[in-house]
Amino acid sequence: MQISLLDAWRNLSIHRKVWALTLPMILSNISVPLVGTVDTMIVGHLHSANNMASVGIGSSIYVFLVAILNFLRMGTTGFTAQAFGNKDGNRVRQILLQSLGLALILALLLAIFALPISKIAFTLMQPSPALYEGASQFFYWRLLGMPAALMNFALIGWFLGMQNARIPFYMLLATNILNVLLTLLFILKLNLGITGVAKAAVIAEWFGLLVGLLFLPKLLQKTVGQWLLKPLRSWQNWKPLIFVNRDIFIRSLTLNLVFFLVTLQGTRLGGDTVAANMIILNGLLIMSYLLDGFAHAIEALTGKAIGEASPKSLMSVMVIAGGWALLISVGFFIGFLSFGHYFINLISNIPSVREAAYPLIPYLTLLPLISVWSYLLDGLFIGATKAKEMRNAMLLAFIIALPIGFLLLPFKNNGLWLTFLLFMLLRGIIMMMMARRIQTQESWIPLPIKTPIKTTKASPS
Repeated sequence: MQISLLDAWRNLSIHRKVWALTLPMILSNISVPLVGTVDTMIVGHLHSANNMASVGIGSSIYVFLVAILNFLRMGTTGFTAQAFGNKDGNRVRQILLQSLGLALILALLLAIFALPISKIAFTLMQPSPALYEGASQFFYWRLLGMPAALMNFALIGWFLGMQNARIPFYMLLATNILNVLLTLLFILKLNLGITGVAKAAVIAEWFGLLVGLLFLPKLLQKTVGQWLLKPLRSWQNWKPLIFVNRDIFIRSLTLNLVFFLVTLQGTRLGGDTVAANMIILNGLLIMSYLLDGFAHAIEALTGKAIGEASPKSLMSVMVIAGGWALLISVGFFIGFLSFGHYFINLISNIPSVREAAYPLIPYLTLLPLISVWSYLLDGLFIGATKAKEMRNAMLLAFIIALPIGFLLLPFKNNGLWLTFLLFMLLRGIIMMMMARRIQTQESWIPLPIKTPIKTTKASPS
């Protein structure tokens, strides 16, 4: 059944659902850097640059380890949304148990390998003995919050799949507020030093997990089903979730490698260039806070539409969420085009950095229009649990852009940004081609074949 774009846009119910999922996630995204800023201000009262540096180094290693495992959130959303749309309460519960179980397994593996990884990181960074002692203490304390952080990823992905963004917002809000309050208490009142910052974060992460778990029973009532443990003993029931998470992990690792290469090449071009590049990447980061919200909505709503086997809903979600995201990216384009100099001046007051950043305004201006497609299509592929295609698009874009980047090395920083824009453009184009092929084959929505799950005696939730 063909649906016109105008008919899809007129679906007011989907408009409401998109914004109901998007707004809480935008607010959640914005809260994270704000809390980071407050924490930095509090640590600044320790009267030692070494203390601030120790927290920065230890935190960067911990955040890197946690960030590369964010696939737990993305991999969970699509499967949960499809099961919810199909009204399969048993499957909804199975995915929840599998995701939380996978989070605990990964936390255990990280507990084993985190110390060797940190040793390698510290060796590469070569901090002074004082910095090493402070940063390592901070990092080791932070590891105690790792299981909670990974289970929070799984829970947030599951809640989004259940079409609820309010609970993830409450979880992140509770985590952030408690983190700030405890940091104030531990630093300014109890004088616990940098370990106080780490302890506050650990307690806050576990509290955020508790908040999420408290909301679980009420949400589970939406889809009647049973807790079936027997399917968890079969490898076949784990394969889809694990393979999707594997592909998302490879995709995310490749993307992080791209940003690392941008920083590395900028470093070779001098300190002012690195700082100027960070300003432009900050512009992309600010934009991502908004576009990520729409990507999350697309993940949840397309997954639900696929579970319901509703091509009309699938089309409406992409048109409406995509339309709003495109409008916002055009707004960023106009804003950066008109006020790019003011944005740079707001970020830095160092004359040499400003002078290095001004020539980069054209790249800052084009970034919103080029990168928006990647956010939208990532959401679609995650909702459809087609992570292999998303992974392949990322790898292909990287493989094409990398040699071109080497050819553009003589153009220095301009060559670097031309390569980055090309990479983002290639991602969007390749994913569009893949999406078109899937649409032509009418394989977004699989044939309605239900795999029966053998029931055992269990009490309903």
